[in-house]
Parts: sequence; C-alpha cells; structure tokens
Amino acid sequence: MLLAKVTGSLVSTQKVESMTGHKLLLVEPHRVDRENNRLVGSGRSLVAVDTVGAGEGEYVLLTQGSSARLTPDTKNLPVDTVIIGILDSVHVEHACFYEKTE
Repeated sequence: MLLAKVTGSLVSTQKVESMTGHKLLLVEPHRVDRENNRLVGSGRSLVAVDTVGAGEGEYVLLTQGSSARLTPDTKNLPVDTVIIGILDSVHVEHACFYEKTE
C-alpha cells in the first residue's frame, strides 16, 4: 500500500464500457520526511480509481497491482491503482506528520 495526496481529477468520455461511472483521480505518492516532520511528494503522478469518495487535497491510502482488483467496486475492472481509504492522521514514532483538520 502507498500513502498519496489527491492532486486532481480526470475526465474520460471515451473508455471501455466497464469503466463507465468510475471516478478517476490524479494522486501523488508521498513519503515520511522524519528530519522535517512532514510528508513529502515524490513528484510522480498516478491515476487511481476512487472507491471511497476522496477529494482534492486529501491524503489517501492506495493499493496497486492485482490487489487493486480485489475491492467489490473494482473486481474485474482493468485497473492498476485504487484509493481504498482516506487518511485521518499519520504518526511515526510519537511524531504527528499529518492530522486531518476537517
């Protein structure tokens, strides 16, 4: 699994029929920067199917590969990356790296 931040959304009107109705989001994987007590972006962008109602600016949990097709919403879909959770907080060794403010 990966930690990522939602950076945008995508619209695709021409796609395989099985993907109709599935929300696509642009996400950037992040890592923990222990020296500066923050989450740092990787600079990479991935397209993920949203199964939990995530929004731009939120930190999410991703799964990739064959595991991405193990959710009820993505079974039998041609997907490689799926958002499976919205993060409330990230703590490492008694330090808080992220706390959702809403």
